[in-house]
Amino acid sequence: METIERDYTPQGVQFYYLYKQLAHPELDHYVDPYTLDERLMHVAQAERQLGSRIPWIADAMTNELKHALGDMPNSEFIIGPDGRILARRAWSDPTALRDDLERLIGPVENPTRLSDLDLPSEPPVVTVAKGIVPRVTPPGRMMTLKVEPDLDSTELPFYTKLRADVDREFLRTGSGTLLLGFHIDPLYHMHWNNLAPPLTYEVTAPAGVRVTPASATFAEIEEPADADPREFLVDISTDDPAESFDLSVTYYACDDDNTFCIPVTQRYTVNLQVDPDAGRVFGAGRGGGRFGGRGGRGGPEAMVERIRGWDANGDGLVARSEVPEPMRDRFDRMDENGDGVLEADEIESLPARMGPGRGGRGGRGGRGMQGDPIARLRSFDANGDGRITREEIPDQAGGMFDRVDTDGDGVITEAELNAMAGQMRGGRRRR
Repeated sequence: METIERDYTPQGVQFYYLYKQLAHPELDHYVDPYTLDERLMHVAQAERQLGSRIPWIADAMTNELKHALGDMPNSEFIIGPDGRILARRAWSDPTALRDDLERLIGPVENPTRLSDLDLPSEPPVVTVAKGIVPRVTPPGRMMTLKVEPDLDSTELPFYTKLRADVDREFLRTGSGTLLLGFHIDPLYHMHWNNLAPPLTYEVTAPAGVRVTPASATFAEIEEPADADPREFLVDISTDDPAESFDLSVTYYACDDDNTFCIPVTQRYTVNLQVDPDAGRVFGAGRGGGRFGGRGGRGGPEAMVERIRGWDANGDGLVARSEVPEPMRDRFDRMDENGDGVLEADEIESLPARMGPGRGGRGGRGGRGMQGDPIARLRSFDANGDGRITREEIPDQAGGMFDRVDTDGDGVITEAELNAMAGQMRGGRRRR
């Protein structure tokens, strides 16, 4: 964090929420928007869901604000009236923010607590049944490709949205696995009507790009309606990673009020390059079963998913009463801000705060990354180019990334890794 000037005494503080590209699509039933109008729909839903009166600033669809602020998913900034950044954090910290503001403008006699606000919040968007169709389990960690919807090909909204992920083998060798996921956008209050024909896709690829199978139809579902993604695992190879392919999808768009159910065909261009703004999906990889799963997956994302599963009433929060009995003795350590519930940010940070290597109760804790943190960082180099970008690392490693990225350009080079390794060796010799 940058040094804060103690003689700075503004007359007041104005707070804003900055709405950027989704760091975790599918969380709270969101999916990535395709248009600015859809992004503003997200802002309106977030206002209702939080109940806060703090104004929002929405980033443009080119994500210029996200890039200018360092591509961090949950960042926090204090900016002076002259435009200077007085404090910044890669991960929002309410306690540290209050300390910063007290140093800048002085302490508050009666600090506001969350319980004092009585915010008129609403639950996430309600959809029809989910959990009907098991999620496809990809072969390891996947990276999301750049997807461009053909907005001019239809007058209708993209009620369902494509997410295309490839495995590391494809990024290394040009041949691997592609996960095509079609996600209902709940902000349009839509669902799959399983009495209608199921979704189909068709790929048109240039010479040198092979997607197999190039077309497929999703399995028929016995449940009359659901809102689960339609996912396909296919093989992909290319002679030129700068290429792209076209994809068309046909499905029935049916609204939750049952006022219409119409066939829709929409088109995309899928570029064979990683999208640095795509965020990371927690839901993909769960389940398995007859729709193409290949086994389970552990690790931090699975831990986060298990804890989210304790949210019995679907309000986006996990209360002590919702935590399984054997885990309740750990609740106070999990509840970082002590407000009696686990919020989204607290749940996402749990693997870093309480995962392996953090130490037990009364212990000294440990480093946030298991084993050799430099080797761990190197393992995140998804495309094998010897450079590690912010988008290639898990969110819980963000603090380590910032320490190693000494020039703050959002990329860790081999020189920066070696420099940090030398500092760590020196620190161990001094102990």
